[in-house]
Amino acid sequence: MDSRITEHAQILVDWSARIDDGDDVVVSVGEGAHKLGVAVAEQLGERGANMVVTYDSEEMDRAYQRASDRNFETDPEFEHGLYAEADSVLSLRGTRNTSAGADIPEETQTAFAQAREGIREARLDTDWVSTVHPTRALAQQAGTSYEAYQDFVYDAILRDWEALAEEMAQLKDVLDAGSEVWIRKGDGTDLTMSIADRTAVNSAASVAYDSHNLPSGEVFTAPAATEGEVNFDVPMTIRGTRIENARLTFEDGAVVDIAADAGEDALRTIVDTDEGSDRLGELGIGMNRGIDRVTDQILFDEKMGGTIHLALGRAYKACLPDGEEGNQSAVHVDLITNMQTEDTVLEIDGEVIQRNGHFRWEAEFEG
Repeated sequence: MDSRITEHAQILVDWSARIDDGDDVVVSVGEGAHKLGVAVAEQLGERGANMVVTYDSEEMDRAYQRASDRNFETDPEFEHGLYAEADSVLSLRGTRNTSAGADIPEETQTAFAQAREGIREARLDTDWVSTVHPTRALAQQAGTSYEAYQDFVYDAILRDWEALAEEMAQLKDVLDAGSEVWIRKGDGTDLTMSIADRTAVNSAASVAYDSHNLPSGEVFTAPAATEGEVNFDVPMTIRGTRIENARLTFEDGAVVDIAADAGEDALRTIVDTDEGSDRLGELGIGMNRGIDRVTDQILFDEKMGGTIHLALGRAYKACLPDGEEGNQSAVHVDLITNMQTEDTVLEIDGEVIQRNGHFRWEAEFEG
C-alpha cells in the first residue's frame, strides 16, 4: 500500500477526529475508497475504537431515489439511531462516477434531502470528519492524470496542520472582532454582509477546532444582512449539474436575482428549496496554499488559498451566539469566487485584509 494512504489515515484518526479508546465510530466508505477504508480500520483497531462500516455508493443512491418516486420516509428510525449513538462519523469519499446522479430529477433530490434533515443533524452532532481518497474518476474530473491527481490530493492533506492553524488564527481574530465584510472585484462583484456577534471557525482539519474536513484550510463564519451582487467565477458541479459563472443579487439578505452561463435552472432549484435556501449560511475564506488548482471537488476547491466561498442555506452552529439558531435550511451549497485577480479586495470594517488574493501578513501583499 502507498505509504501516503497510511499517513492519510493516521492524520484522519489522530489529528482530525481525535479518536480515543472505546469510541464508537461509523466509517462511511465510498465506492473507490476501499484502500483508505482498510488503512482507517487498522488505525481504529490499534486505538481500541469500536467500528461500524457503511457503504456510500452514488449508483445505489441513484437507483433508490429514482425508484422511490419521492416517497421517502422521514428520518428512518434505524438510521437515525446509528448516528445518534455514534461518537464519530468518518466519511471516506471516493467516487467512481462523478455524474452518477445527473439524471435524478431535481425535485426528487430536494425531497430526499428534506426527508433526511434529522439524520443529517444527528450526524453533524457527532465528531464527524469528511475526507477524500483519490480515484481515477476524480482525476478525470480535475482534467489531470491519476498519478498527478494523487500528488495533488496528498499535497493538500499531508500538511503541517499545527503551523497552518497558527496562521489562520490571525484571520479568525479579525473576523471575530469585525462587524461588516465588504467584497469587491473588477467583474462587478460588490457585496456587503454583517458578521457582528459571530464566532469564526479556524478550520484546521480537526474537531478540536470545530473543523470537520480533511483537507481543510479555511476560516469561516455565518453572515447576515447580505446586500449587493457577487459573481462566482470558479466552475463546479452541484448535484451532477455543471454551474458556470453564476451571479446572485441579494436584497435584505435574500436572493432576488439569479443568472448563470450554465446550470441556472439547477441553481434556481437549490435557491427555492425552502425558506432558508435563498439566504447565506456561510462566508468561507480559503487559506490552504497546498491546493493550487481547481478540481471541481468542493472539498478541495473551497479551501484553495486566494478564494472565497459563500454557501446558500444552513448556517453552522459553531459560528452563532448562544440562543440564536441562525439560517435554517435542508441545503448547504457552496459557490466559489476567485480573489486572485486584479482589483479584488476583502475589507473588514473598512480595513483591507486581502488584496488580489494575498493577506496583509503575506510577503506578496500590496498595501
